[in-house]
Amino acid sequence: MPTPPATTPTADRAPASRHRWWGLVAISLGVSLIIVDSTIVNVAIPSIVDDLHITSSGAQWVQETYTLVFAALLLLMGRTGDRLGRRRVFLAGTAVFTVASAAAAIAPTGSLLIAGRLLQGIGGAMILPTSLSLINATFRGRERGQAFAIWGSTIGGTAALGPLLGGYLTTHFSWRWAFAINLPLGLLVAIGTLLFVTESRDERAEHGADLAGAVLSVTGFTGIVFGLIEGRTYGWWTLRQPFTALGLNLHHGLSPVPVAFAIGLASLALFVTVELRRNRQGRTALLDLRLFSIPSFRNGNAVAGIVSLGEFGILFSVPLWFQNVLGYSAFDAGLALLPLAVGSFAASGLSAALAPRIGTLNLVVAGIACEVVGVAGIGLVLAPDGPGWPVLPFLFVYGIGVGWATAQITGVVLADVPVAQSGQGSGTQSTTRQIGSALGIALLGTVLFTNLAGDLSHALQSDGLPPTQATAIASTVQASAGTAIQPLLANPATHQVGERARESFTQATSLAAYTAAGALSLGLLAALRLKRTMAG
Repeated sequence: MPTPPATTPTADRAPASRHRWWGLVAISLGVSLIIVDSTIVNVAIPSIVDDLHITSSGAQWVQETYTLVFAALLLLMGRTGDRLGRRRVFLAGTAVFTVASAAAAIAPTGSLLIAGRLLQGIGGAMILPTSLSLINATFRGRERGQAFAIWGSTIGGTAALGPLLGGYLTTHFSWRWAFAINLPLGLLVAIGTLLFVTESRDERAEHGADLAGAVLSVTGFTGIVFGLIEGRTYGWWTLRQPFTALGLNLHHGLSPVPVAFAIGLASLALFVTVELRRNRQGRTALLDLRLFSIPSFRNGNAVAGIVSLGEFGILFSVPLWFQNVLGYSAFDAGLALLPLAVGSFAASGLSAALAPRIGTLNLVVAGIACEVVGVAGIGLVLAPDGPGWPVLPFLFVYGIGVGWATAQITGVVLADVPVAQSGQGSGTQSTTRQIGSALGIALLGTVLFTNLAGDLSHALQSDGLPPTQATAIASTVQASAGTAIQPLLANPATHQVGERARESFTQATSLAAYTAAGALSLGLLAALRLKRTMAG
């Protein structure tokens, strides 16, 4: 294993100032910004689609770009913070994130909005790993456990609050305020960090950067997620419609989707090869693959990744159902998700007291079980012509699960990791969760929209519409991410078509919920396996 890095005195001793708790407030607020931004635009998507005239694939990329870039850079930015100073990188990330939020808020086109989200992802990747390192350097003993509990609660709770805040801002102001709100908050984070957070760094941290690893990981995950998102648009094998990008102008033949999958998988395979070689040579590596020889670390990351796939994916589809099928405003859709936030905050607060009594891993298992019940229940009670309230109890149960599992999984993953490698271990765990989140949005979005188009086209043909017309209507509803449904319902001439669209969207959302529940069930099995491993 690599030699444990030495640290500066500020990293070895917690600051004596009682104001370090104000520093924790600043750090937690910074983390809340980047976590909220992964969910705040969920309820704003229909307004963004209408205003910027983007397709459903573009709507997913508004989400995916942020999450994917965020995930790809976590390890690299964590290493940079160790070498250059964690507070310095945290502040730089806050500045990048705030400026990018301003760019997203004024974006006149979908492409520029996605570019702003990309920059937000870079800033977020600078904030998250350094926040963990700063807490580790600032607090000691029991206080450190309390600080990490607050950090975990921030992640669990603010992920659920994002849709409510986004809905309020979208309904009463504009979707642009979902991004503009970050400007004053980012300023508060910067001021609080400068006043109350002490700088720390590892003096012997390895110099240099694993640029090859960074490029290969970004290329790999981008290729896979592109394929998942665009397969329904361009075809999974044969090109269904013209594709123009990067100088290519394809009109027929092979779809770019299988090519993207092939590039993505090959890049990830090469990434593993490069990292193994750099590990053997003792050179700086983006990922120390030897950590995966530790059973708790290996299985804990599997749990974290799979659970994140189910958690954040479902938060993409349910707000769309509330708005497009039930006709809720963006704010009402966010308000409908409030039970999730209440359950998450309550469970996160209780986790610090429950974990010592029943065990951290038992709490994670209980949390994932609640998530499975909550998500599967959502799929069962969705109805195109019924009220929205039957969904609320299951959202609350799901929120409890998020609060318990999210607040405690970091401790489980790092339980057997050597102290000298805890920084990279936490960065790896964060990366795994963010990649799981990116794949979850891609996978469940694909399930949602692919089944929506297929089921609606079949239903309309059963009603007597010619196949060409039925397919065209289904494609329009799919491309609008469902926002075309309410106008269809409002027009007496197309009301019946709108009803069919509501039914198809509901069925597709239920299927997406069942898919998320299936992923969470795999995470539960992985958690139970991890429990047996640690017990043995």
